[in-house]
Amino acid sequence: MLYFESLKDKFALNEKQLNKFVFYYEFLKQENQKMNLTSIISLSDVCYKHFYDSLILKEIFNFNTVTNLCDVGSGAGFPSFPLKILFPHLKIVIIESSLKKINFLKQLASHLELDNICFFHQRVEQYDIAKNGSYDCVVARALARLELILKWCVPLVKKKGYFIAMKGKNFQQELEASKKIIKQIRVKLVSAKTLELPMQLGTRTNLLFQTE
Repeated sequence: MLYFESLKDKFALNEKQLNKFVFYYEFLKQENQKMNLTSIISLSDVCYKHFYDSLILKEIFNFNTVTNLCDVGSGAGFPSFPLKILFPHLKIVIIESSLKKINFLKQLASHLELDNICFFHQRVEQYDIAKNGSYDCVVARALARLELILKWCVPLVKKKGYFIAMKGKNFQQELEASKKIIKQIRVKLVSAKTLELPMQLGTRTNLLFQTE
């Protein structure tokens, strides 16, 4: 429980939230034996590379100021499910191209009693254009190069809304390559926050953009 206790202390989790993360890990480990949901499965790696990595977004953005969040390419639920546990008021929309991951997340949501989550089994490029401008905040984690995810995700964001790109230590190169698309889609970089995961498990940089 040491790793879970560190999450509890870092993010001020209550007992109910902590128990949800414990179940999340156990269910992920169980289902990962049946289907390839993630290559990261040890307790320390899941707690820090998945849960911590997702929750740390609260340091770059105040999720209490928005009502909905769209997670593009959620995979096994990161970052939207940890954020939903921490911020239960959020209405979550998940766009995921893998049906097995969608089914896993539906089961997980039921087990964790997480409501107001909608699932769309499709690629973001094929997502209903009528929903453009629908979301207060959109987030993408390890989905593609920055210039591509800006092109795909920013149109989903409301005017004066936010897009969060979760990147690694080489974000500066991607940012440089994205200058043209940033001008075209009329979005500005508000903040860039680089951090080290616990136990020297990696470097992360979270980029916060706002639409004009």
